[in-house]
Amino acid sequence: MADRPALRLGALIRYTDGSPKPSARFTKKLAAWERSNGVGRLVKKEPPRVYPTWTAPASFTLHEGNFSSDGVILVTIMRSHSVDSRLIFEVAEEPKPGQVRVLLDFGGNTELLHLAESITAAELWITREGYRNARLEIVGVEDGDRADGMVAALPKRHRDVPRLWCSEPQNGEDGI
Repeated sequence: MADRPALRLGALIRYTDGSPKPSARFTKKLAAWERSNGVGRLVKKEPPRVYPTWTAPASFTLHEGNFSSDGVILVTIMRSHSVDSRLIFEVAEEPKPGQVRVLLDFGGNTELLHLAESITAAELWITREGYRNARLEIVGVEDGDRADGMVAALPKRHRDVPRLWCSEPQNGEDGI
């Protein structure tokens, strides 16, 4: 994982310790294997942190799933890994161009809150979940890369995503 610095938030990451999956009848061995083998969506990357007596290595956090009841999320499973972990990590799936990342910046880091299929879906998610400080980033538009003219097809109010997000029309300059 350390050799993939361009890895983007929202990618599905598969990790393994390389051991074969035990039979379901060995419940304790299976539970231990599941802790070292799984898949999750990359939601946060953190640089190394220097402390007075030691340096914490860079790390990343994977969202592995939610437990819910009646449509209400009760528990979110997040697992953080150090880049010097002995586990083997591979990209199972990259976010598709045109998808929209809903991001929250805090403490010098950016965290992926949601990966939506469209701007409209992202706006609805933000409204439903109540994240006022969230910003949007279109997959394929990172670092000034204008993937396949995608930005030109957006209304003007959305073209500065991720630097600026305006949820209200700007003086009729929607381009619609």
